[in-house]
Amino acid sequence: MQFSEKLSDDYKDALRTGDKNRVSILRMIKAAVKNREIEKGSPLSDDEIYAVFRSFVKQANESIEQFSKAGRMDLAEKEKEELLIMQGYLPQRRQHSEDEIKKLVKEIISETGATGPKEMGKVMKAVMAKTKGQVDGKLVNNLVKEILESTGAA
Repeated sequence: MQFSEKLSDDYKDALRTGDKNRVSILRMIKAAVKNREIEKGSPLSDDEIYAVFRSFVKQANESIEQFSKAGRMDLAEKEKEELLIMQGYLPQRRQHSEDEIKKLVKEIISETGATGPKEMGKVMKAVMAKTKGQVDGKLVNNLVKEILESTGAA
């Protein structure tokens, strides 16, 4: 079964069972997927649908952080519930250790020939492409910045 079919089936099940929170989230994601399909001009692959999910997960994490800082724990809890539902659809992330990420960053710095912080974008792009979004972008950003600033290239 394709992922898009699973989404549709789960959406119908949530409607039948009256799970308003799940219905709301799946409706929002189905709409985003449909919009991307219209932009692309063809149906999305499972990986592209996962990318839509990841963008919603990232947005939810940022919202939780902002609501918590603002003292709006009610809204932060609501976002956490939605986040759990969305994460249930994503394949389990393989947790990369910080050391593994550092090693990868150093390899990519030598491959790309980056010589300083000005080339951080080039390194970030390569790391994120190689890990296929399976690592925390903030952590990668901090490690790339640290390595490029401290060693000048590697």
